[in-house]
Amino acid sequence: MKCKTETIPNYRVAYVRRVGPYGPENIKVMEELKKWAREKDLLKTAILFGIPQDNPETMQPENCKFDACIVISENYEIDGTISVKEISGGNYLVYEVKHTAVDIQKAYENILLAIQNNEFEMDNKPIIERYTGDINTNPTCEICVPMN
Repeated sequence: MKCKTETIPNYRVAYVRRVGPYGPENIKVMEELKKWAREKDLLKTAILFGIPQDNPETMQPENCKFDACIVISENYEIDGTISVKEISGGNYLVYEVKHTAVDIQKAYENILLAIQNNEFEMDNKPIIERYTGDINTNPTCEICVPMN
């Protein structure tokens, strides 16, 4: 698993939120966001984020929030069919992983183990899954872990 440090800027994003246990249902939320973005011609050069907002070890699974996000410009006008918010940037450890459920799960296990072993201190922000480009030409995602 490749790893690097990166300073990620603040981003304005359009997003769709799902509340419930993390897992395959999150894919449906991302597809809903992509459909909206495709209709607005935003998908071709997009940066997408999957953001699990809660720790399922401390939050009841049925209350866990997942946001599927796409970066939009500061002046992009939202039409009311989707939500908008700012994502706070900062210093992140960025892990590049294959975009498969097995590889992403394994990466999270390795990241959590590294935190438990005090290899780094995580900031109090959510972990971000970042996707760029077409999944057919770029079959990886980046798991961005906020650092203090």
